[in-house]
Amino acid sequence: MKSCSKIKHTLAVVLGCAAIGFAGVGMASPPAVAPELHDQALAILQKSISFRTVEGAGQMPAYAEYLKSVLVAAGFPAADIVIEPVADTATFVAHYRGTDSKKKPLMVIGHMDVVEAKREDWKRDPFTPVIENGYVFGRGSVDNKFEVSMIVATIAKLKREGWKPKRDVILAFSGDEETQMVSTRKLAEQFKNAELVLNGDAGGGLLSEEGKPVVYGLQAGEKTYADFKLTVTNPGGHSSRPTKSNAINQLAKALDRIAQYQFPPMHNELTLAYFRESLPKLSGPTAEAVRAYVANPEDAKAIATLSNDPSYLGQLRTTCVTTEIAGGHAVNALPQKAVANINCRIFPGVPVDEVQKKLAEVAGDPEVIVTLPGSGSVESDASPLRKDVMAAVSKAVHAQHPGLSIVPSMSAGATDSMHFRAVGVPSYGVSGLFMKDSDEFSHGLDERVPVSSIDGALAHWDSLLKTLAVK
Repeated sequence: MKSCSKIKHTLAVVLGCAAIGFAGVGMASPPAVAPELHDQALAILQKSISFRTVEGAGQMPAYAEYLKSVLVAAGFPAADIVIEPVADTATFVAHYRGTDSKKKPLMVIGHMDVVEAKREDWKRDPFTPVIENGYVFGRGSVDNKFEVSMIVATIAKLKREGWKPKRDVILAFSGDEETQMVSTRKLAEQFKNAELVLNGDAGGGLLSEEGKPVVYGLQAGEKTYADFKLTVTNPGGHSSRPTKSNAINQLAKALDRIAQYQFPPMHNELTLAYFRESLPKLSGPTAEAVRAYVANPEDAKAIATLSNDPSYLGQLRTTCVTTEIAGGHAVNALPQKAVANINCRIFPGVPVDEVQKKLAEVAGDPEVIVTLPGSGSVESDASPLRKDVMAAVSKAVHAQHPGLSIVPSMSAGATDSMHFRAVGVPSYGVSGLFMKDSDEFSHGLDERVPVSSIDGALAHWDSLLKTLAVK
C-alpha cells in the first residue's frame, strides 16, 4: 500500500485522534468459526508468505497458481480462474458465478505483491513463515497476504457449502500494487462495469493495547499521490566569482515560499462523516473545533485550529511538503543544478495539473521548473457512503463488536481502489483485520499478524459477502 512515503499507514494515523485516547467497547465473544477453517486459513497464509513476490523476483505466477489450486480443490471450475501475465507480474481473477447474470458483479480485491525484505536485516527469514508468541511472522503477513488468504479461505468455504450468490462475485488480485500498479489499471479497466469493490487492503479495526476494540475504519476515498520535481539550472562557474544567480539559493527561496503556502480547505461527504463520527470520542479544544467545523465547514477559526494538528490537516486540504533535495557538483564551484522533490497528497477531485500549476506559481521564479516524473497514482473522487455498504459493514463489525464506532475515512496514501474509483466503480476498504497499533510493522522489519485475528476476519468476510452478493 502506497502511503506516507510509500510506507503503509496504520489505522491510528488514518483516523487520527479519533482512534486514540478512549477505552472502546468491551471485548465480544469470539466468532463461531470451525477449527478446520481456521487451520486452512492459517495454512494458506503461511504458504502465501513463502512466495517471494517482490518486484523482479518472478514468483507471482507461482503464487497465483497456488491460490488457484486452493479454489479448484474447493470446487471451482479451473476455467473460471484466470492468471494473466502483466509486464513482469501477473493478475489473478476468479469468478464465483451468481444466479442472476443481469446483475453487475461484486468485486473483491487485494494484492499479491509485497515490499522487498532483506534476510540480513530481519531476525527471521522474511519469506519463511514462523509462528511465535501468538503471531505469524513474515513479509506480507499483514500487507496484503493476510487479507488475500482470508478472502480465499472464505470463498473456498462458501463454494464447498454450495452457497449461491445472486450476483457474480469476482476475486481480482493485482501483482504490483506496491510499485507501478500496471496490473491494477488493467483490472480496473476490465471490470469497470462492476457494482462495487470491496478492498481488503484498507480499512479495518484498531485494538487498544489491552486488546479491546476501539474503532473500525471504513476507507471510502484516497488522496492522489504525486511527486513533483523542482529544478533550477545555472551556467555555474568558479566559486571565487559568485554571481547573483545561484541554483541552490533560488531553489531554497522557492521551497520556503511553498512551505508557507496552504492549499484552500475542502470537504466532501466522506470527510464530513469522518469528523462527525470522530466527535463523540474527543474532548477539549479539539472537540470544540470539530463541532464547529461539522456545523459549518467554512468556519475559519475551526479550520485554523484543526490545521495545526497533523492528525487532521490531511483531512482538510491538499498538502505538499519537501522530502528530498540535491544540488551542486563541487565544493569550489557555483552550483549548475539544484533539484528538490515535493511530495503532495491531493484532495479527491482536484486535478494533478492544477496542483502543478499552483506550485509553479507559488515558487515565484520562472527559472524554477516544476515537473511530474510520473507514478502509479491516478486522480479519483471519493466513493459515496452507500447505505447498503454501510449497513453490510455495520452488520459484520457489530456481530463481533456490538456498538463499535464505524468511522468513514479518507486515506492519505493510495491503494488499488483508486483505479477502480477512477473508472467510476465505488470502492471501499473493508479489511477484517483488528490489530493493536503496536503490532503494525507493514513494510518494516519483522512484519507480523496475530493468529487470534484470523477467526474474526473470516467471519467478517463471510458476513460481507452473504449480505452484499445477494442483493
